[in-house]
Amino acid sequence: MTERAAFPLFPHRHLLGVKDLSPSDIELLLDRADEAVAISRQSEKKTSTLRGRTQINLFYEASTRTQSSFELAGKRLGADVMNMSVSSSSVKKGETLIDTAMTLNAMRPDILIIRHASAGAAALLAQKVGCSVVNAGDGAHEHPTQALLDALTIRRARGKIARLTVAICGDVRHSRVARSNILLLNALGARVRVVAPSTLLPAGIGEMGVEVFTTMKEGLAGADVVMMLRLQRERMEGAFVPSVREYFRYYGLDAEKLKAAKEDALVMHPGPMNRGVEIASEIADGPQSVIQEQVEMGVAVRMAVMEALLDPRRNPEGQAA
Repeated sequence: MTERAAFPLFPHRHLLGVKDLSPSDIELLLDRADEAVAISRQSEKKTSTLRGRTQINLFYEASTRTQSSFELAGKRLGADVMNMSVSSSSVKKGETLIDTAMTLNAMRPDILIIRHASAGAAALLAQKVGCSVVNAGDGAHEHPTQALLDALTIRRARGKIARLTVAICGDVRHSRVARSNILLLNALGARVRVVAPSTLLPAGIGEMGVEVFTTMKEGLAGADVVMMLRLQRERMEGAFVPSVREYFRYYGLDAEKLKAAKEDALVMHPGPMNRGVEIASEIADGPQSVIQEQVEMGVAVRMAVMEALLDPRRNPEGQAA
């Protein structure tokens, strides 16, 4: 991998959301991640970049892909990685996030990765600890590393992001992935659309610099990238869709709906997929799908983020030395 000194110093101590990043910040992380892909593809995958550093994964929400991806990224960089099991921790006994943060801070970790059901949890944690914090998803707010890995997948497949038309389809209302992707893709010059039934569109979505469609045929017309979103029933209070079958009929991605997009359009999904709900199996497993590539890019992006935040050119207070 290219020596880290070859990259400019990342100007932030934490990664709390895409909204905090400039286009050059984003490109820096994507360039770092591009280099990290090579590590994951070689036989000897472990480096000593973060040897002696301690990483704590603090996941208050169930996760398979994101938590395992952060864990693998840390281990490939040589960090000591601890996964804190919230289900068996003092949180179940009533301990608050602040109390947990103070306890973990006393252990002197170098980086905390947090996923939490409440928007703003990562930002709150960053105010209470002396180490770097990465937001691995906070409520319906943001999921910055997912947006970064999606961007890396697109850039490696198409060579660019600027001027591409990206259609983000499905449960936009409850999706932190959608919000982070909209912010990031707009920052890099893509043309962003959202496609969803009116009940799954958040208020004021048009003010985020996107084109809004309520039919798949119109929303996918000429799209370079079709990004499907999971129907997040666990965050729904009330009936947002008549039925799963009805939802798939009108908004699930199948071969017929995909015809509206460009012939070589990329098909994406952040996972976990509900086959036959958001996407048909023949499309998820088809030649246009880059869903498995997204998983691979997830490890590379998280390696890049942790390297950037724990750059040895910073002093203990997180400033450039």
